[in-house]
Amino acid sequence: MKPYLMAEPALRRLELTITRRLDGLLQGERLGLVPGPGSEPAESRPYQPEDDVRRMDWNVTARTNEPHVRDLVADRELEIWGLLDATASMDFGTAAMEKRELAVSALAAVGFLTQRTGNRIGAHLLHGGGVRTLPARTGRPHLMALLQAAFALPRTPPGVAEPLLGVAAGQLGRVVRRRGLVVVVSDFLDEPGTWELPLRRLAARHQVLAVEVLDPRELTLPDVGILTLVDPETGRRREVATGNARLRRRYAEAAAGQRDAISQGLRRTGAAHLRLRTDRDWVRDLMGHVVRQRRLAASAVSPSRRGRTSEGGGDVA
Repeated sequence: MKPYLMAEPALRRLELTITRRLDGLLQGERLGLVPGPGSEPAESRPYQPEDDVRRMDWNVTARTNEPHVRDLVADRELEIWGLLDATASMDFGTAAMEKRELAVSALAAVGFLTQRTGNRIGAHLLHGGGVRTLPARTGRPHLMALLQAAFALPRTPPGVAEPLLGVAAGQLGRVVRRRGLVVVVSDFLDEPGTWELPLRRLAARHQVLAVEVLDPRELTLPDVGILTLVDPETGRRREVATGNARLRRRYAEAAAGQRDAISQGLRRTGAAHLRLRTDRDWVRDLMGHVVRQRRLAASAVSPSRRGRTSEGGGDVA
């Protein structure tokens, strides 16, 4: 990781970028994580036959001559846990940033947008030395220290055995007792069979957002002649003649198949899936994901307010 990224001024610039572009989108009226009525008054709306008459808004009813009730929003402290993959495969990037840098930025986005409302955030940092656990606490100083620790994780030397993502997810499931939000940030390059069941168990109890991080060179090979490829986990080198059109096509097909297997595996876990790329505006992609999830949540809630049963729903991550 570039040294300047570990400085607090860089984290402050990242915080400013995130809050300016996402603050208005993510804050305000929204459903709580846990289903059920809350305790804080929200907006008034027309009365429906199934509504509780104890929530009648008599002031609005008197002004409009139409029965209105006041919704309630959940007022619960949310516990958030991030599982950050900082293994050797994340130390790669050919565009605006490395995958690890993008992964930490995604974790920072979640932290900056939730810590101001009193939520607790903790982290499992997966790297060559094992899994480092930072307990969930509130406050900006704790969040800044957590992100500093994530940025400062050392790179894993080639050939060093690393813990699997599935093992770390299983450990996290045993540590986190309180229901909350779990954000898993990784390239998910381990075999889906190693992490699918642990993530499914996490999603059975928590709201899980899986953030898949990738680089464009993992999808296609450029035609640049002889290219030396290095496996970051083993250190093995191999020279590839990228001028071979058939080779580039086979590479693209294999990469597409791998990403499709990852998408299917995440879908089976029940986690919400967000894909971020090092060559794209990741904040814009995050905003698009939030908008889609809020629309899914709204479409799932609206029929119940009209007395109809809704099948399915969406995560608000």
